[in-house]
Formats: sequence, C-alpha cells, structure tokens
Amino acid sequence: MKTAVLISGRGSNMQALVKASQTDGYPADIVRVISNEPTASGLDFAARARIGTDVVNHREFDRRESFEDVLHERLVAAEVELVCLAGFMRLLTEHFVSRWFDRILNIHPSLLPAYKGLQTHERVIEDGVRFTGCTIHFVRPAMDSGPIICQAAVPVLQDDTADVLATRVLEAEHRCYPYALSLVASGKTSIVDEKVAIDGVTELGNVLVNPPDGPA
Repeated sequence: MKTAVLISGRGSNMQALVKASQTDGYPADIVRVISNEPTASGLDFAARARIGTDVVNHREFDRRESFEDVLHERLVAAEVELVCLAGFMRLLTEHFVSRWFDRILNIHPSLLPAYKGLQTHERVIEDGVRFTGCTIHFVRPAMDSGPIICQAAVPVLQDDTADVLATRVLEAEHRCYPYALSLVASGKTSIVDEKVAIDGVTELGNVLVNPPDGPA
C-alpha cells in the first residue's frame, strides 16, 4: 500500500519504516515524507532514500483546518492510501481524521491508555512504575486515542533517567512500528467495536506484545 509518513524533526521512526519498506516482501511502499517544519532533518534522509518529500508549514495558515486541507491535497496527489505519524508534532482535528478514518497510524511512547501526552518518560519515572513501552494505534480525534494495533513493553530500571529510558523505548518503537504497519498494509487488521482484530491471531502471546523484527 502506498504510504506517507508525517514528521516534524529527525523522524527516527520514519527511518525505521523506510528501511523496513525496502526489504523484500514488505507490504507497504513509503512514497512520500511530509513535514510541517521546513528544516526537519528527516527530510534529508528521505531525499537520500529517493523518496519524494514535501513541506506544509503550519505557520503559514491562520486555521488548523486550512493547514489540513493542503496536507490532504498533497496526500491525495501522491495517491497515498495509508498515513503514518512519526514524531509529527501537530494535533489533527476531526476535520482531517474523518477524511482518513482508519487509515492513519500513530506511535506513542507509553503503554496507552496510560501516560497520554508529553513528558511521558519523566512521569513514568516519577510514578515509580516498573514497565512502560510504546503503542501503535489507529488515530482518533482525541489525543493519543484509538484502537491499539501493537504494543511493546520495556522495563523501567531503578537508575533510569528520562533520557536513558527514552533511548530504550525508542529501540522498541523502531521494531514495533514497522511490524504494525505491515499488519495493516497486508490487510490482516480489522476494527470491531473500536478494537483491532488481527487475522490468524487468537491470543496476544508474544506476537503483539514485543513483536519480532520483520514484517508480519
């Protein structure tokens, strides 16, 4: 499936998705990387990977809906079928989400529904929890909400700082996001009562919690 990745910075998860998409048999083709930040370094990586890039600078618009209209037009022009958010630091309105309903994936650095929003690692450490992780989910208008596709659990060690923990979680993100995208792009997922059902998977086991490297 033709897939676009939206970024705001270096796009390390975008890079993981691009690398996965270049392996034999991967069911998603990254055809466009779009940033709302003109200086995002992830655009340079995408260009070197010979992927089309685009910038839609949100500061040039008075209304979020106007920004999203142009973003939508660029995606349609590239014949995009799926959208992956990868460090895209803009909240999408219902105006946009409804146009791409069940076709937008996002990654969040916690085990949702816990620790929505920003500064997740700081809050995890402050609360003294023993496990955190990352979640890939379909996007809904509410922040960090939507049917969960895949999660990876990561231990919180006693001497962790937020930066150290973030690095450990990021490693899990780079494994989890390509796996989740492969599930969706290969048509193995469906949404029933706002929960993700996956063909051929009757139990979570170790398949969707700490998924393996490589496509589904």
